[in-house]
Amino acid sequence: MIKVIGVRFKKAGKIYYFDPDNIDVKKDQNVIVETARGVEFGEVVVGSKDITEDEIVAPLKKVLRIATLEDEIINKENKEKQRNAFKICLEKIEEHKLEMKLIDVEYTFDNNKVIFYFTADGRVDFRELVKDLAAIFRTRIELRQIGVRDEAKMIGGIGPCGVSLCCSTWLGEFEPVSIKMAKEQNLSLNPTKISGICGRLMCCLRYEHESYIELRRGLPNPGEKVVTPEGSGIVMDNNVLLESVKVRLILKENNKKNEMDLSDDILVFHKKEVKRVEKPRRKKEEKIENIEDLKELLE
Repeated sequence: MIKVIGVRFKKAGKIYYFDPDNIDVKKDQNVIVETARGVEFGEVVVGSKDITEDEIVAPLKKVLRIATLEDEIINKENKEKQRNAFKICLEKIEEHKLEMKLIDVEYTFDNNKVIFYFTADGRVDFRELVKDLAAIFRTRIELRQIGVRDEAKMIGGIGPCGVSLCCSTWLGEFEPVSIKMAKEQNLSLNPTKISGICGRLMCCLRYEHESYIELRRGLPNPGEKVVTPEGSGIVMDNNVLLESVKVRLILKENNKKNEMDLSDDILVFHKKEVKRVEKPRRKKEEKIENIEDLKELLE
């Protein structure tokens, strides 16, 4: 086991582990650490704890010191420099007529590098822009193109739910979200209703995904034949959260003509009260003549 602390450099940013190096570091304190980008100023969001070697990304950097008053002043000055650098970069982008949108500017704590974050529809030739910025700031310049989800995280905003965006307030890392998650939650597949302000699928579709998978287990689908306490019937609809199904009973069935008469009344049953009717499987030697036969065999 290895003793580490968790440090965050931005609000709702990713948490990185560092070796406290026998320094008594507590949660909510600010620290100076060594990173791949250089010396950085960060906040301790996870107190000292023991983790396995599999959970760390080697090499594990060390905490240099707990931030002093002087470090706090330098960090505040860097924030002011970032605002000034943002204005200057905007002017230079307009001067070079580049099709890019500047999102944020970040100084490393030791002022060894200035990072400009931007979005663009495609590739941008910003070589001349970098030369101009290097001449102005007299330090290393990095222009980093980011995606629309990162843009929303940096800028912030209000989501369709009326609350500040998860990504800009507490969500440290983005996790994959698929349209399948929306389908399993019986949500409308209208893009305007399941997309966030970034234009991508809402991150919150993932929050209850595992719960829906568990609730849906054993729940018959619409059109499926089931046996209920009242007799055989056809599932007309289901409710995942209530774990219930709406069923119309079969009054009369003609298997040869594949016809059946259903009751007008719709009955509601819990999934534990109904039994799914298994479809007859084809014999192995039976020939599959078309794709529909294949689908039926795989079901």
